[in-house]
Amino acid sequence: MSEEKKILVVDDEPDNASIFTMGLEDDGYKVDTFTDPLSALSAFKEDKRRKYDLLILDIKMPDMNGFELYEQIKKIDNKVKVCFLTAYEEGYTEEFKKMFPSSSLGVSFIRKPIRVDDLVKKVKGW
Repeated sequence: MSEEKKILVVDDEPDNASIFTMGLEDDGYKVDTFTDPLSALSAFKEDKRRKYDLLILDIKMPDMNGFELYEQIKKIDNKVKVCFLTAYEEGYTEEFKKMFPSSSLGVSFIRKPIRVDDLVKKVKGW
């Protein structure tokens, strides 16, 4: 039996976080969900054994954006893959290119809104 894949979802919109989580769990993934990036980071730091196969991070969030959260998590687990979500792709394209100039493996960018089944298909593809 294969090991259950773990995903961390961080989106400051509770409805999005809940819908993404339900869709991923229905497909067999183990999902930890946060609506506050600082709480997500704190939980990640507290449990060093917390290993995720994928991070799904909203970019635009209060207190800490998704890029900043990823940078902090990467200091703890530099092998983690990430998918950034945003409804404002144009505003973040340049920042994304600066952070990932070579289109690094394990990094992707999805524009919201996205249907849950489409998100699940993309996650399966990674």
